[in-house]
Amino acid sequence: MAKIWVEAYGCSASFADSEMISGLIVNGGHTLADSAFDSDLNLIVTCSVKDVTANKMIYRIKSLKSKPLVIAGCLPKAERHTVEKFSEKASLLGPNSLRRTLDVVNSTLRGERKVELDDVDSSKVGLPKIRINPAIGIVEISNGCMSECTFCQTKLSKGNLTSYRIGDIVRQVKKEISEGCKEVWLTSTDNGCYGFDIDTDLPSLINSVCEIQEDFKVRVGMMNPMYMPRIRDGLLKSFENDKVFKFLHVPVQSGSDKVLNDMKRGHTVKTFRDVSTKFRKKFPHFTISTDVIVGFPTESKEDFEKTVDLIEETKPNIVNLSRYSQRPGTEAAEWKQIQVSEVMRRSKIISDLIERISLENNQKWIGWKGKVLFDERAESSVKGRNFAYKPIFVEDHIGIGEIHTVKIIEAKTHSILGKIVS
Repeated sequence: MAKIWVEAYGCSASFADSEMISGLIVNGGHTLADSAFDSDLNLIVTCSVKDVTANKMIYRIKSLKSKPLVIAGCLPKAERHTVEKFSEKASLLGPNSLRRTLDVVNSTLRGERKVELDDVDSSKVGLPKIRINPAIGIVEISNGCMSECTFCQTKLSKGNLTSYRIGDIVRQVKKEISEGCKEVWLTSTDNGCYGFDIDTDLPSLINSVCEIQEDFKVRVGMMNPMYMPRIRDGLLKSFENDKVFKFLHVPVQSGSDKVLNDMKRGHTVKTFRDVSTKFRKKFPHFTISTDVIVGFPTESKEDFEKTVDLIEETKPNIVNLSRYSQRPGTEAAEWKQIQVSEVMRRSKIISDLIERISLENNQKWIGWKGKVLFDERAESSVKGRNFAYKPIFVEDHIGIGEIHTVKIIEAKTHSILGKIVS
């Protein structure tokens, strides 16, 4: 029996993978270490979506390789040569090879390097797990995607879409709830195309999950806009259920149709605008989250201004801003790049705009009173989520998973403060 340290980076699907890896390790007779200093073997679940993230992964790999090391996740699958350059003795585990976890770990402990990067997981539903947060159940509903974006490396790591059956997902959600979870995240590489390969869709899945007769909330994860026209009306109906957080993460990436075409995103600006308008019209206080990339190789100054205008018009509640970075193996990496100084200039303009809009949006919540599910402990407070998935902080000694009535008393740029009134 060995002590294994597991750390994870990236999206919610990556953290879900780390939970399953930890579960398989414990089921295999090992224990989880409290830190990398206290371990017999280190395992890192990596992300490779941006340059800055990949550089952080390399730094962590260098820090962890003084002990037997397993490098899992997207980076070894997308950039095996990079990983092996910095740690040639580490074993490798792909994002679709989780069922080989114990074999890889045991071999590495014996001093035998093992590489498992083939896609052997037909489904990740039902694997044992050790949760990062006992109140939140992260359930992967599919793997891979149907997109061919010219900037994204994820397809190289995750491959084509493989959706998991609704019945299997519902059973997994029931298990999460029976083990104490109050919040369930439905996550994948792209929720928008869920089920297209097995003759179903996301609204059908949400409806089935919401039929579970327990008290819990559902957060629907990221979905690309290109599939929204196909599922939008069904999704609007599904979101009527009180179990579903009134929250959508729909990455628009650019406000220019020309740039979107160059990105091979498969949607137009109108698609995103229509989603924002229709969901906010039907559901007051609806939270829209989106992603924006500035400095894409073909983005002119006029294209950039269109992105600024779109953000100003639609006022998303959350904007995940990224400066474009060349990812090895992607089409756009071979194109002529925009000067770094210009990319940084554009990034600063959008960043300032996001800050202003975020504060304006948050201030609208002052005086609101309602139920909040507390799902995370911060340094000197507890964070919860209301029906619109707004993060609300209170300075109180309450337990994770508890629900309380809260009144919002103050709004800042990146946080909302409340007090418990029940």
